[in-house]
Amino acid sequence: MLSKNPLTKTQRKYLNLLIKIGIVALAMWFVVDKVNNQKNLREFQHLVGQIDPFTIRTVLVVVVLMMFLNWFLEVVKWRFLSRRIEKLGLWTAVKSVFCGLTWAIFTPNRIGEYGGRVMLLKPENRASGAVAMGVGLFAQLVLTSVFGALSIAWFVTKFIDTPTSVDFGIWLLAIIYALAFLVLYFNVSWVDYLVGRIKFLRKIKPFFAVLEDFTVKELAYVLWLSACRFAIFTSQYIILMLVILPELPLVSMVLMIFIMFFIQSAVPSLDIFDFSVRSFVASNLYAYITTQEIAVMAIVSLVWFVNLIFPAIIGAFFVFNVNYISDSKS
Repeated sequence: MLSKNPLTKTQRKYLNLLIKIGIVALAMWFVVDKVNNQKNLREFQHLVGQIDPFTIRTVLVVVVLMMFLNWFLEVVKWRFLSRRIEKLGLWTAVKSVFCGLTWAIFTPNRIGEYGGRVMLLKPENRASGAVAMGVGLFAQLVLTSVFGALSIAWFVTKFIDTPTSVDFGIWLLAIIYALAFLVLYFNVSWVDYLVGRIKFLRKIKPFFAVLEDFTVKELAYVLWLSACRFAIFTSQYIILMLVILPELPLVSMVLMIFIMFFIQSAVPSLDIFDFSVRSFVASNLYAYITTQEIAVMAIVSLVWFVNLIFPAIIGAFFVFNVNYISDSKS
């Protein structure tokens, strides 16, 4: 039978330390193992060796700066979403977001990002904080789904020989699919209602009450911040492709990036294995407009490293600022 005695301060201190070391060690092992076996990054080094050094250095600096801008916008969004639950200072929000990224790389479909991020909230606010965070992630998914569905319709009608009636049906389905996501997003409070209607979920309904607080204007603001982030990481791909593969048609290049995002969001994976999904999808998609498969896969791998792995490494330092085992006063 487990003891009901609370942990002493010293026990909590060492248990927290063990958890922190475990998280960082696991994250770093995944990073080192996968990056060392990442042939596409080595191919990228070979490719850039054939481009003017000043140009490629400038492009790489821009891509990295865009990564920081991307995650800064996520920090702004997280502070906005959590403000009714708990007011976060800017630096606390930064630590929260980057800590979540470290957790995300070794958990399926980034589920650990919820746990890593909300750990910087007070214990009693963490469940509601995870629900609020879900609104922000859903906003990002809405954009991925809308642009992805419409781009898939374009792809099918352009590259696959189908009857006109089938093309019409595909476009109709894509538009309905996109509109359904937008309607559901702007009525996110329906989730709170549905949770209350399901008997075995009623106990957690209070955590979903935060969904009732979001107005259409606030949801539009969150969607706007998400759209800015969407534009930034799309632009990272575009900039690299314009420099390394300037012969690619711009419109086709951009729409295929949207399709890649869509498929990637639909396939369950770990962040650390995400480059495999991205590379496979990208190489097959871009085969329709270029024979430079290695270049495409190298670009995808670089963006994966800059946007996910590098921030996760930064987040490892913030992991040590979190107390995972709190006392009764926390």
